[in-house]
Amino acid sequence: MKSTTDRRSFFKKAAVLAGAFSSNSLFEQLHAADILAKNRQYVSLSPQEMAENEDFWATIQQGYPASSSPVLNLNNGGVSPSPLLVLQAVDRYSQLSNQAPSYYMWRILDQGREPLRQKLALLGGCDPDELAINRNATEALNTIIYGLDLQKGDEVIGCKQDYPNMMQAWKQREQREGIRYKQLSFDFPIEDDETIVEAYRQAISPKTKIIHVTHVINWVGQIMPVRKICQMAHEKGLEVIVDGAHSFGLLNFQIPDLEADYFGTSLHKYLSAPIGTGMLWIKKEKISKVWPLLCNGNPKSEDIRKFETLGTRSFPLEQGIGEAVNFHNGIGAERKEARVRYLKNYWAEQALGIPGVNIHTSLQPAYSCAIAGVSVDGLSPQELERQLLGTYKIHTTPISYENIHCVRVSPHVYTRLTDLDRLVAALGELSAAHSSQPLGQKGT
Repeated sequence: MKSTTDRRSFFKKAAVLAGAFSSNSLFEQLHAADILAKNRQYVSLSPQEMAENEDFWATIQQGYPASSSPVLNLNNGGVSPSPLLVLQAVDRYSQLSNQAPSYYMWRILDQGREPLRQKLALLGGCDPDELAINRNATEALNTIIYGLDLQKGDEVIGCKQDYPNMMQAWKQREQREGIRYKQLSFDFPIEDDETIVEAYRQAISPKTKIIHVTHVINWVGQIMPVRKICQMAHEKGLEVIVDGAHSFGLLNFQIPDLEADYFGTSLHKYLSAPIGTGMLWIKKEKISKVWPLLCNGNPKSEDIRKFETLGTRSFPLEQGIGEAVNFHNGIGAERKEARVRYLKNYWAEQALGIPGVNIHTSLQPAYSCAIAGVSVDGLSPQELERQLLGTYKIHTTPISYENIHCVRVSPHVYTRLTDLDRLVAALGELSAAHSSQPLGQKGT
């Protein structure tokens, strides 16, 4: 009797500490009242009007420790920092776990996965039994890539601007099993859906089985017409895998609306969940035919949970996802997308007016949101990135890959306009300093 009572008390304690499966969340304690007050104050404003409301976004910025970092992080497309409440939740879960790890992890925190699954499914607009919780988009998408039965000679269509880890997975299957991996190449930006859809259509042959498409191209932020590609592919009897690493938690969409068959994402990008968290979605009727990436006792099961047999995992990180979802919902998906797109356009439109500065991303709402590529005549991407960081303490990421040569810039909701003014000023100074260099010294 005593052990049962003790266990109930531990569940109650866990619920008090937790955000992922408790109504008494850190979000409720720390932010709900302030954000609710702002929501009431600006209830009449559209998401686009709210995007320019600095009073509202100042409240959001205060929730992120990264907003006061001495290094300006403009590589949120790589990994986004978490709000303070997510960091605190993970810390509390970690302290709880370390009192008696196997007890608290497997018997207490493990009970939170199903409510967390439901919360993520609500955010994604899908059935909880179609979602598996894992560590990142690479793990989610590699599960699909390696888990589908393909025969020698079967074709998969992707593009050279997809994410490297996914391309390498397909190339490994090609080398090992003799499938054919065909890659298109696009010159972004492209502001015409049919141009992209038609390229995939023309690549299809009688042996094509799968199209792999990236929702938001990580290099330059191009938004791909995923739904149209899926509809075209299904008309021809093909399946579609969607890499949503840079779209989920940023763009306002529901996963089933894409009409894909498979979808994988990282949650530590624009959802701001703990670093090392991800999610896999598989259309329910297709779960049984996908082999797990890691071993499972019933690999042909119809249960999505077969993809979660990871062994010992970080339960604190996993349960911290719930607080990130709380924070995201407090902002509102439409507002978040509108704000981040506004921030991207704020700096990029100014940069376009600087002689010698080039933008490599569409600024049209349908074709980009957070990410934009920038280059400065006379500087290679690596040189530009080094000078932005070394001289101005601005962190970005340089890209010299295939036909893309630029520095990627990706702000987030905690980014201030003054931060972006700092970036624009730096680009102006660097362009002026290198404008007199001979053409032979210019970066590509």
